[in-house]
Amino acid sequence: MTAAGSQRIDKWLFFTRVVKSRSLAQKLVLAGSVRINSEKIDQPAALVKPGDGVTIKLDRRVLVYRVLLPGMRRGPAEEARTLYEDLTPAPAARADQPAIPAQREPGSGRPTKRERRAIDRWTNDPE
Repeated sequence: MTAAGSQRIDKWLFFTRVVKSRSLAQKLVLAGSVRINSEKIDQPAALVKPGDGVTIKLDRRVLVYRVLLPGMRRGPAEEARTLYEDLTPAPAARADQPAIPAQREPGSGRPTKRERRAIDRWTNDPE
């Protein structure tokens, strides 16, 4: 650790188990996918300290964390969860998917061609 409880962002991401290795954490930071207190950072040596907000853009999701503690090691997941507070908003329900999936009665067999077309019209309805 350096400077009174602060830590490099790449080490912190590795210790909190956001990424599998420290080199992947460095690549994530260099790609511009990490923000500290709403400021985009481009150096893995940027320092993070308790109270900072960290936003991480991964492939299909965005994580929002508040730093509680700097890490000492990459320990088990329970230990990693003590290093941050998860502020990630819940995913919004997608409007293009039906709320209840189509279900058939057990033992009724495969749908006929007519039933498949009706199912397709119901699931692909543009309304």
